[in-house]
Amino acid sequence: MESYRIALFVIALVAACAPLLARLPTRLRMPVVVVEMLLGMLIGPHIFNWVSPDGLVGMLGELGLTFLLFMVGMEINLGEIHGKPLALAIGGWFLSFTVAMVCMFFVHAIGLIQAPPLLAAIALSTTALGILAPILRDEGILNSDFGKLLLSAAAMGEFGPLMVVSLLIIPTHSTFLHTVFIVAFVGITFVIADTAINARSSALINLLAQTMQSSGQLPVRICIALQALLVVLAGEFGLNVVIGAFAAGMVVSLASQGDHGVILRQKLDAIGYGFLIPIFFIVSGMKFDVSALWANPLVPVQIICLLGLLILIRGAPVLLYNKVLSRSDRLPFALYSATGLPMIVVITEMGVSSGLMSPDRAAVLVSAAMISVLLFPLLAERIRVHS
Repeated sequence: MESYRIALFVIALVAACAPLLARLPTRLRMPVVVVEMLLGMLIGPHIFNWVSPDGLVGMLGELGLTFLLFMVGMEINLGEIHGKPLALAIGGWFLSFTVAMVCMFFVHAIGLIQAPPLLAAIALSTTALGILAPILRDEGILNSDFGKLLLSAAAMGEFGPLMVVSLLIIPTHSTFLHTVFIVAFVGITFVIADTAINARSSALINLLAQTMQSSGQLPVRICIALQALLVVLAGEFGLNVVIGAFAAGMVVSLASQGDHGVILRQKLDAIGYGFLIPIFFIVSGMKFDVSALWANPLVPVQIICLLGLLILIRGAPVLLYNKVLSRSDRLPFALYSATGLPMIVVITEMGVSSGLMSPDRAAVLVSAAMISVLLFPLLAERIRVHS
């Protein structure tokens, strides 16, 4: 027990230092999730070996993963991205996934990147909505036409890969039974969502509002219970549990629209981004095998190729945006869309834990994703400023 206390103290200290280090006045300011992973690598067993990512620490990391997907689900506001932006985003992601499949089968065939082509294609077709949203907000373009198109593309860049990896890559039943369970889970989620939406205009809202500032915190407790319920249902139906967390986030997002939901979202943000989600990224950094980056002389070439593939794969949908994006906005759109660390970490974690991906291949993918978060938004901003 004493060792766990020390481990939790070290992780808490790292989590507290990460936002401070991320705000240091440097020319290449790092997103906080990158700092968390880098610090996790330092304290983990592969460098200083101060903390091990197992036991209670590992369990908190798994809770952080489910809360991350819960918050991702909450960030997808279908009311803001419906219509043409959503249609373009769906078509664009399917185009990205097709290009990714072709590219990964080719590079796998020539032996350049030895990772499962389907899993690698899913990882490379992601976009980091949770990282892009605050960046776009800080740049003042979140509510612009460019920002709305990019947000819809980023939302699909998280939703699409998550659905594919959870429903097709890691099934635990026969195809027919798995399909039945998927339909049943979706049906139950829709019923819960409909109930939650109808409750927005009922007297229940007044009761929830009264407890928001008290020790009862009933709305927060209901959200946590809903997340736990859908996670359990997803697990019982043979789906990946992150699907349950993601669905719970979307339900809460639908139910918490308007002024009444602002305080609730702030409280859930505090629980997630202030406590559980940093632990997930720190633990992910602790699991990162640094030695894999120089175990093979091809690794630097692989990382450079992966960065190029990220731009190609997530930039391909720009072809569909010719009529709605100016010529000067197309390259920044591709660079922003190619920013994909959190979901790549999630997908590689799922791949490694299920035995579909080796840890050294996951390390290469995550390294490329970390560089994309550092480099692509910065390049996109400077291109837009000078265009």
